Amino acid sequence: MTPRERIRAALAHRKPDRVPLDIGGSNVTTMVDTTYERLKAYLGIEAETVYLSRRARQVVLDERTAQRLSTDTRALFLGPSEGQPDVSHPDGSLTDEWQVTWKSAGGHYSPVGNPLVNATAADLDSFPWPDPDDPGRTRGLRERARRLHEGTDYAVILTLPVAVVHLSQYLRGYDQFLIDLVIDKGFAERLMDRVMEIYLKIVSNALDAAGSHVDVVTFGDDVAFQDRPMVKPGTYRELIKPRHQQIVDLIKARTNAAVLYHCCGSVYSLIPDFIEMGVDALNPVQVSAKDMDDTARLKREFGADICFWGGIDTHRILPCGSPEEVRAEVRRRIRDLSESGGYVLAAVHDLQEDVPPENIVAMAEATREFGAR
Repeated sequence: MTPRERIRAALAHRKPDRVPLDIGGSNVTTMVDTTYERLKAYLGIEAETVYLSRRARQVVLDERTAQRLSTDTRALFLGPSEGQPDVSHPDGSLTDEWQVTWKSAGGHYSPVGNPLVNATAADLDSFPWPDPDDPGRTRGLRERARRLHEGTDYAVILTLPVAVVHLSQYLRGYDQFLIDLVIDKGFAERLMDRVMEIYLKIVSNALDAAGSHVDVVTFGDDVAFQDRPMVKPGTYRELIKPRHQQIVDLIKARTNAAVLYHCCGSVYSLIPDFIEMGVDALNPVQVSAKDMDDTARLKREFGADICFWGGIDTHRILPCGSPEEVRAEVRRRIRDLSESGGYVLAAVHDLQEDVPPENIVAMAEATREFGAR
């Protein structure tokens, strides 16, 4: 099979010639810059470092590295805003187009300034919201999508920006947004609706440009902690799920691509909701979270209705394990999740700077070895 055929077969719950591998295909399956530099040196490859997101330090793999790893995916992503570019400050922080201020303590940037933390409902009307039609987002997107789709046989993944929950948290502050969901649902809904209005337009523009040339569309929005969902089931189904449903419906209306939903944490109890929404594949299958390590049970209970994308532990195995332990982890997840298709192997989220290149290569080689029929 070609890589595209391999991914499509797995997503259609058909057994491909081998388990597909995704390293670098999206903003949640790539690696940070320092890890990438070490990997290139280990492989003896010299190539420019291209960033998917400088703020998150996420990179786009160069073609030689991607081919050496035999990854079946290629990344397609939106550009930055041109009308409201990030503003850098003397202390090293920056403010983005949502007016959220971010700062790094030496690694990933974190939100340190939430512009709507003290806002009232009336303040939402005067807030300087981003322009969803900013041409920077889609400049060259159609051409890049066509080139990847027609000029290669890899599965093309369109990465959308983080969605309504994350954006609302960044604007309001994590703790205040969770408080809103409980004691001021009216404000929370009004905030999310303003965010959704802009977000859906951004998504619509991206799909208009690239939708006919992509195989997978992914968006991320965490609704779980390490040990449980972020909010009670009733709150999730009342306030969050209907808005995620709008995103899924829009993607499916504008493209034939599969919907890959990224949500970290303990999401076992929410998987039936994801299936009901029409999500085709779940990432990252965070096996270090509560109720997520028994991947055989996940496959047995939900594998007929949703695909699993991820599953290779980044909590201990990839950063701290030996290459042999990585091989054993890959073999276990393939055994648990790949029967009758429905599995794309990837690390649980981006490979951080504590992951040695030997283990990345071991993951890729073990996928080829154990993932074949």
